[in-house]
Amino acid sequence: MTSSTIGIIGLGYVGLPLSLQFARTGSVVLGFDIDGAKTDALMAGESYILHISAEAVRVQLGAGRLSATTNFSRVRECEAVIICVPTPLTKQREPDLTYVLNTGQAIAPHLRCGQLVVLESTTYPGTTDTELREVLEAGSGLKAGVDFHLAFSPEREDPGNPQSDVAVIPKIVGGLTPDCRKHALEIYGRAIKTLVPVDSCRVAEAVKLTENIFRAVNIAMVNELKVVYAAMGIDIWDVIEAAKTKPFGFMPFYPGPGLGGHCIPIDPFYLTWKAREYGQETRFIELAGEVNTAMPAYVIQRVVEALATLQKALQSSRILMIGIAYKANVDDDRESPAYVLWEMMEGQGAQVDYHDPHVPVIRPSREHAHFAGRKSVDLTAETLSKYDLVLVATNHKAIDGALVAANARLVVDSRNALSERMKGKSNYFKA
Repeated sequence: MTSSTIGIIGLGYVGLPLSLQFARTGSVVLGFDIDGAKTDALMAGESYILHISAEAVRVQLGAGRLSATTNFSRVRECEAVIICVPTPLTKQREPDLTYVLNTGQAIAPHLRCGQLVVLESTTYPGTTDTELREVLEAGSGLKAGVDFHLAFSPEREDPGNPQSDVAVIPKIVGGLTPDCRKHALEIYGRAIKTLVPVDSCRVAEAVKLTENIFRAVNIAMVNELKVVYAAMGIDIWDVIEAAKTKPFGFMPFYPGPGLGGHCIPIDPFYLTWKAREYGQETRFIELAGEVNTAMPAYVIQRVVEALATLQKALQSSRILMIGIAYKANVDDDRESPAYVLWEMMEGQGAQVDYHDPHVPVIRPSREHAHFAGRKSVDLTAETLSKYDLVLVATNHKAIDGALVAANARLVVDSRNALSERMKGKSNYFKA
């Protein structure tokens, strides 16, 4: 490795695409992860993320621009170190900075003068210039802004979206000092076309939270309208399709069975928690959270109503859930509302299986550890005939909608996935 090596810590849905983008544009990238299975896979030219091809990894590996390791002492080889680790919530719905601070502690002894450290993980304002800074300074004996550079630049990944391209999505960059920001802009400028400098790390942290709170609040609005309009006999999906023809003042958001993924269900609560420190309330954000959290219960209510048409109770029913990933066309099941639906149905005595071509086996997670090892069932006419009801939780393109429409006894659709195929059918229910 050379002094111009870019180190990227955390090789998941954020870190791996960023690593490949830096490598594609000529940088030498050294990836770090505590999961040896990931680093071994990359060194073998394999990809463990659905929308990233193994070929993309092999090209950069073969060119000598990409490698991966679990040895954090190699941070000293890097010109810049970019941290892309999870920032989940605790069971008490409070920010959990364990991954960020543990990473800081792991790299601090190996920092050297002149290096740049950037945090990309979504967090509340003040994390970079207080908690992370303190850990780095304590472990290295160096001073941020003097001996090494410190910055925050939030990730803007959108897995499964073909328009989501790391190279062209504008990059927000805030530094601890103007010089820190200058160094961060220079590093990111090697790989990203458009950079958006802001005054501080705290402004950059607030930008990311604002983006995701905007989405959470608007999703809550259409989720609430879905329930209200359904009571009036109006289809929210028809309303949105017509409303989005307005060329100004409206942006379409779509309802669903609840929020999923590692951003929208979590990030707003980072701000609500931090706001209390300043004696501020975030009633609007918290109300949106309440609305979105209530959506799985509404979906189960529709399941119960659908089963009643067959004189069946949920307690004695067999349910096939289509999709376990949190959104369409990805293999990411973090914070997926499908798990909440599953737990609610099994809690009421239903027998539940799932089909998801992108999640063939449920991986261990701290949120839903009891589901680990469960396997996706095959989607066939014979399989579908064994279930009392099919619940569409995720709208994957890979799902054979015609097969489901032709063979399911009952369908409850929380994603408007089968609306055209089953329009007017008495066994079709939207949720």
